[in-house]
Amino acid sequence: MTRVRVALMAGCLVTGWGCAAAKAEISDDVVRIGVLNDISGVFQDTNGMGSVEAARMAAEDFVAGAGKPLKVEIVYADHQNKTDVGAAIARRWLDIEKVDAIVDVPNSSVGLAVNALLRDTRMTFLASTTGTSELTGKQCSPNTIQWTNDTWASGHATAAAMLARGGRDWYFLTVNYALGQGIEAEATQHIESHGGRVLGSAKHPLGTSDYASLLLQAQSSKAQVVGLANAGADTINAVKQAGEFGVRQGGQALVAFMMLINDVHAMGLPVAQGLLLTESFYWDLNDDTRAFAKRFAQRPGMAGKMPSGNQAGVYAATLAYLNAVAATGSDAAADVVPQMKTLKGHDKLFGEIAIRADGRVTHPMYLFEVKTPAESNYPFDYYKLVSTIAPEQAYRPLAEGGCALVK
Repeated sequence: MTRVRVALMAGCLVTGWGCAAAKAEISDDVVRIGVLNDISGVFQDTNGMGSVEAARMAAEDFVAGAGKPLKVEIVYADHQNKTDVGAAIARRWLDIEKVDAIVDVPNSSVGLAVNALLRDTRMTFLASTTGTSELTGKQCSPNTIQWTNDTWASGHATAAAMLARGGRDWYFLTVNYALGQGIEAEATQHIESHGGRVLGSAKHPLGTSDYASLLLQAQSSKAQVVGLANAGADTINAVKQAGEFGVRQGGQALVAFMMLINDVHAMGLPVAQGLLLTESFYWDLNDDTRAFAKRFAQRPGMAGKMPSGNQAGVYAATLAYLNAVAATGSDAAADVVPQMKTLKGHDKLFGEIAIRADGRVTHPMYLFEVKTPAESNYPFDYYKLVSTIAPEQAYRPLAEGGCALVK
């Protein structure tokens, strides 16, 4: 685990948040934020050290607010996509190393374990990348805030877009853990309730390299749409091999539920062109996102790469958390999370946002189509905006999640 300490001046940067009363309640006089993610596996490009740099950027930007001195320390660790490893790190951070908040956590199984572990402790869980919508459903916690995408949003929004294009019959290639299972379940619910059919599903473990038999099953199904309910390197490998097997050439549409710009970059436009995907962030969306992306690309180790939506979520969640700490004068979840839930306004990276009682951060989502090589004019110019999904439509209705925090 690596530590980076940044001496900051605590400010109140978010509209509507006042500065705290005189009494400070910062445990051991340091605010420690732990970036817990996959640094060596399938999510190392979409998250990895890029997420660590995003958290560092948020800590550095926090200095822009004038006020009392506040020490912030960014630490990070690799959960290796193993639930027991992730839970053990979170436990050590909680019991021994005095970490105050955990951010990022790609891999829904790891995220659910961290969510359960931190419930009713003094630590805050900023689930900026954990995809399962259970975090704001039946397993919601007073300690947890969920940013960016989730399985309900991805499943419903993407299915709705394809149904509108005439894609009624579906077949799924699904990674066999909470993320993939959740996406398939949510998409299936929307498809079947709107007159479509799911003809079958093939499951695969995380980190699969050979999709031949699964793609043959998908082709044999004659489904109009092949939905990839996976992420990271799994999506990249599936798309590449789908091209080799002629899935789209055979008339089947290929849809990625959790594809990020890093994945498109890795496979290249000749392979990815025409794919439809939903995202909550794109670096080239407006002047604010472009300014952030330019700074991110210049960070150590980024080598000109544009940030993913996951990495942008780490930045936004970390900065919002630090502002809540400054506003309350406390780094205890019981103080900070309720303060975060008062946040409503414009976020430079995610647009109009609000945080609900269940911990779900709502913001617009976007349906993009990957450009052809001829349509791309400069590096990372990969997406065409098809439609914007309003926050109230993008996420599961508050009353339907089963969260006990919703009164």
